[in-house]
Amino acid sequence: MELLRYDDIDIDKVVKRSENDVNSVVPIVSDIISDVAKNGDKAIKKYTKKFDNIDVNTLKVTDEEIKNAYESIDKELLNALKSSANNIRKFHSRQMPKEWEIEINPGVKAGQIIRPINSVGCYIPGGKAIYPSSILMAAIPAKIAGVEKIIACSPPEINNAILIAADLSGIDEIYKVGGAQAIAAMAYGTESVPKVEKIVGPGNIFVTAAKKLVYGRTDIDFPAGPSEVLILADETAIPEYIASDILAQAEHDPKASCFIVTDNENLAFNTLESINKLIKHAKRKDIIMKALEKSGKIILCNNFDEAIEVTNKYAPEHLQIITQNDEKVLSKINNAGSIFLGNYSPVPCGDYGSGTNHVLPTGGGAKMYSGLSTESFIKKPTVQKISKDGIENLSKTCITIAEYEGLYSHADSIRKRL
Repeated sequence: MELLRYDDIDIDKVVKRSENDVNSVVPIVSDIISDVAKNGDKAIKKYTKKFDNIDVNTLKVTDEEIKNAYESIDKELLNALKSSANNIRKFHSRQMPKEWEIEINPGVKAGQIIRPINSVGCYIPGGKAIYPSSILMAAIPAKIAGVEKIIACSPPEINNAILIAADLSGIDEIYKVGGAQAIAAMAYGTESVPKVEKIVGPGNIFVTAAKKLVYGRTDIDFPAGPSEVLILADETAIPEYIASDILAQAEHDPKASCFIVTDNENLAFNTLESINKLIKHAKRKDIIMKALEKSGKIILCNNFDEAIEVTNKYAPEHLQIITQNDEKVLSKINNAGSIFLGNYSPVPCGDYGSGTNHVLPTGGGAKMYSGLSTESFIKKPTVQKISKDGIENLSKTCITIAEYEGLYSHADSIRKRL
């Protein structure tokens, strides 16, 4: 990791992390999407053979395959998935907003109702990546929101844990299709894969590009880039814990971004020493070293106000706050995907067990977006009911503005009722 001093850096340049160059694959992905939109299952099977080297006859996962997955899975893992699912349900159930109504003026009532999106597609990465936890995070909030139909797509030869997590989440149908062709299938619909109104879930550069290209035809969660963490710490933080948390994030991907921001020089050097010791014994050492070499930084600030400034400019996917007064620091944080307070709140707890969602904005997206939630799967239509007295109370305001804007029929529609 690189140690930088606040006075020696241009913050805006330093906080710019590595990103997938989505534009470089857009031409390829665009052709795949067009082909799937035109040729449906035939195109899907062609790309599955080309990219996965697998001949797929039936795209839909059968009930028998799911039953067999339950029979072969390790019982301890099954219990862990069930426990994680229960905690995710508890947390996301509390996110469900309520309908409401208020009286704006006498005779003028206005409110908001809640309606779920009708259908959702969850993308599940495959290959070397086996993330059953991501299915729980994507599908359970949709189920709580009341989504009528939830499907999932994942590259063929789907891992048993993936099948079980999908089943535990309440996913209705699973399809053996991955990559950009899966996103195209869910956006346009094919003979086998139904069209959905929203697509969520992480994926590689091709999946991310496909989600961007189909946005508008269907909704998406947000484009996701390499994983990232920023640890904001003072002298009360434990260096060995911070070092362990940095490695936990770095092992995701050689492009993962890991920052430590502090005003304490001893903590900076002690943590760096701990990181170097832990790397020697890490099972994913090569990935970790590449990530830390490329996007691993310790920023030593003169004071904690500077540290908070750096944090808000970075807008991390995951933010750990380990300070003497975490709540006070938290009150000054505006931009972060998911926040973890104290020495005993590492990011993996949020990834797997605490119930919060780990599908989060990266690349500074936390300045604009929130992570996936129950509200990601609902619509909030507004409703108004206006009486005769009510329209008389509103008439002057509405007619005056309508006529100023030159929309005279707008004004007349109100006058007719007076």
